Amino acid sequence: MDHIARYNPEQEEIVFGMEATGHYWLALYSHLVSEGYTVHVINPIQSDSLRSMYIRQAKTDAVDAFIIAEVIRFGRFSETTLSEPDIVALRQLCWFRFSMVDHPSDLKRQVITALDLIFPEYETIFSDMFGRSSKELLAEFTTPEEILAIDTEKLAQLLSTTSRGRFGRCKAEEIQAKARQSFGIKHGTEAIAFQIRQLVAQIQFLEKQLAELETKIGSYYERFSCPVHTTPGVGPTLGATILGEIGDINRFSSPAKTGCVCRN
Repeated sequence: MDHIARYNPEQEEIVFGMEATGHYWLALYSHLVSEGYTVHVINPIQSDSLRSMYIRQAKTDAVDAFIIAEVIRFGRFSETTLSEPDIVALRQLCWFRFSMVDHPSDLKRQVITALDLIFPEYETIFSDMFGRSSKELLAEFTTPEEILAIDTEKLAQLLSTTSRGRFGRCKAEEIQAKARQSFGIKHGTEAIAFQIRQLVAQIQFLEKQLAELETKIGSYYERFSCPVHTTPGVGPTLGATILGEIGDINRFSSPAKTGCVCRN
């Protein structure tokens, strides 16, 4: 702002122009608008077309500034539509979820690899190796030796609690029988068991975070009367992602034009 004041001592009206490139323009845009300046945000496609005419696609900060100024001066541009704050927040949360959602799967693959070494029969015990009962079991009793060292009744109680009564003594006996017959390695198991417990703890933490994140996304999505999630195959989370990307659907004159947003 000091730079502006130095070059504009008479405080004449100043109009700013900027390209909507990634996220880099948002903070500056917000600050300039809050200071009362007029700011035009243009699609980079428009400035690129003019750039190719003037300078054979050379690209430096000074050249970019000149091109954007020329686009604004000619006045032949369409401004980038700025989403309302709740849409911006929804989009940000959905991007964050997208960056997180694959992390548990990576950790699960590491758990499977480690279990193949010390307890290869484990994968046959539960229909979902990463269901609640299985994760709680792995977090406390990881190796066949640890499972055999625990009293059957105590193991049955753990399974009953974590499965809400679905598993009990019968499952406990099955697990101990497989542990007794296991042909997993017998050396270095303490280190591998530690690794598995650490990985399971990370999986549980990430799954908790994802659940909280999806609840937050849902709370923003509910603020809009958007029927996208009622489309077959589109649930609330995907519906929120679509809404976050396209914004107000009423600004499109035809369904085909929503595809332009995705391609851009």
